[in-house]
Amino acid sequence: MSSQGKIEFTLTDTGEKEEFYIIEQTRINNINYILVADSMEDEAEALILKETSSGKDGEESFYEIVSDDEEMDAISRVFAQMVDDMDIELEV
Repeated sequence: MSSQGKIEFTLTDTGEKEEFYIIEQTRINNINYILVADSMEDEAEALILKETSSGKDGEESFYEIVSDDEEMDAISRVFAQMVDDMDIELEV
């Protein structure tokens, strides 16, 4: 599995910081999406996040977990094609 780097998130409900590995990213309908994993191990948990506000002039960007079933299905298919050559299984 390859990675494009790490990203640190601050969880809004607790204020805790958590790091994720960026596996892939894409832009669809002017919305940025990232596929992240909690580790680079074989059994890592993965999430698809969408940018809800972009950081401008040094401000932080905000992301949320994609929760809409139709949106998740569509974006999962895109990421599944993008990581087809990697050893990653996405449940679509």
